[in-house]
Amino acid sequence: MNELTGKFKEVLMSVLPITFIVLVLHFTICPLKTDMLVAFLIGSVLVIIGLTVFLFGIDQGLEPIGHGVGTSITHSNSFALLVTVSLILGFFISYAEPDLHILANQVDSVTSGQFDNLLMVIAVSVGLGVMMTLGMLRILKNVRLKYVFTCAYGATFILSLFSSPDFLAIAFDASGATTGAITVPFMLALAAGVSAMKKDSKLSEADSFGLVGISSTGAILGVLITGLFIGGGKLNGALPEPDISTANLLQSYLSKLGRISWESLMTLLPIIATYVFFQIFSFKHKKSKVIDIARGMVLTYVGLVVFLLGVNGGFMDLGAQLGIQLAAMSSRIPVLLVALLLGLTTVLAEPAVHVLSHQVEEVTGGSVKRNLVFLFMSVAVGTSIFMSALRILVPEIKLWMYLLPGFGLSVALSFFVPDLFVGMGFDAGGVASGPMTATFSLAFVQGIAEQIPTADVVADGFGMIAIVAMTPIIALQLLGAIYQAKLRKASKAATAKEQPIGGNYE
Repeated sequence: MNELTGKFKEVLMSVLPITFIVLVLHFTICPLKTDMLVAFLIGSVLVIIGLTVFLFGIDQGLEPIGHGVGTSITHSNSFALLVTVSLILGFFISYAEPDLHILANQVDSVTSGQFDNLLMVIAVSVGLGVMMTLGMLRILKNVRLKYVFTCAYGATFILSLFSSPDFLAIAFDASGATTGAITVPFMLALAAGVSAMKKDSKLSEADSFGLVGISSTGAILGVLITGLFIGGGKLNGALPEPDISTANLLQSYLSKLGRISWESLMTLLPIIATYVFFQIFSFKHKKSKVIDIARGMVLTYVGLVVFLLGVNGGFMDLGAQLGIQLAAMSSRIPVLLVALLLGLTTVLAEPAVHVLSHQVEEVTGGSVKRNLVFLFMSVAVGTSIFMSALRILVPEIKLWMYLLPGFGLSVALSFFVPDLFVGMGFDAGGVASGPMTATFSLAFVQGIAEQIPTADVVADGFGMIAIVAMTPIIALQLLGAIYQAKLRKASKAATAKEQPIGGNYE
């Protein structure tokens, strides 16, 4: 009960800032329709309850499964088993990821079916499965992360030269959307399970991170390769009209419940099937352990359904409406300021961010505090949404002007900071762009693009998740550089202190 209460307080402090900002905007410069505001407040309550239950369930169910599967694969000493399990798991956990389906449906909708949602989901899932397998092999073969990311983003850069700006934006958005609420905790636990079997504790610590970042590059490559075979090149579309204001609120939420419940179940099924398989042939857990894990998975499922219901029912349409109304003002300052504030606060409500920050603190033995990770992530995502809004308002700014130097800097930094922070940073890029970003923040940016005459809803509306996935990489690697500098300073101070006393330690 104490653990549940602690998670509730943590989630409450994460979601309240978003609610406060929306209420301030409503009562000052951006009045909203009553039905839309009430739907948002109901959604906020559901997000708080759902996220609390979800995080509590993750600890009991999903993390032990991922850690156990990683350990079992390593013990088997079979590369054939590792490749097979990784390919199948990677494909299906991506295929079942709600965030990816949200993005794919939005792409299908605004492009009037030019880029079919099923085709996009399959392309992303194949890419993620392949790269996740390479990521697992990297851990076992002790290949440095900086070399893997250099190759992955080098291939991305080459493919982007032959892709249209539309597909480039969607590809990078997909990399963030596919690493969502279920995928990230499972991948983190999987990598931790494999890494824990290494004798070198420092190497094991560093290899606990990086798998999410490597896997997400597969989504980019999958979309870019698919884009080469889709005729027409340019994608056109418009933002669908929100209909929440004309619908009964209860009916609006209930109409989404069935779809969200089914999608959430499909998301968890690959992991449940994996656990059953390994339980029969490897784990052989006692009945009490199985019951604990089953209880955790049920809580994870219930929490995910409630969370996604709140996000989809109360946040998405409101985000678009805020973007439209603020962009319609004569001054550009309000929309840019709100973009920054929403970015600073929205990331705090992302489920995977809580999971990652907890693992960072645990793996580093408390050397890197959760609050510090939250701070760097918050500033990074706030900057991302601000940059996305600025790109729409200033037509001369193109997406590649952000992504090329940004990801180039990310790869360059990986050669100068500890491997632990390289993996942590690239993982952070995936976890920052979860369901809250894929709905609320993306809708806000698309609302701005819809209102600005010089903007394109497809080319400018998409691409935001790409920037959100980029800045946390840089931010956490900078945190690593600061951390490394402090360690060196402390080491020099300790050495200087020891010399006069003949090497004795205090």
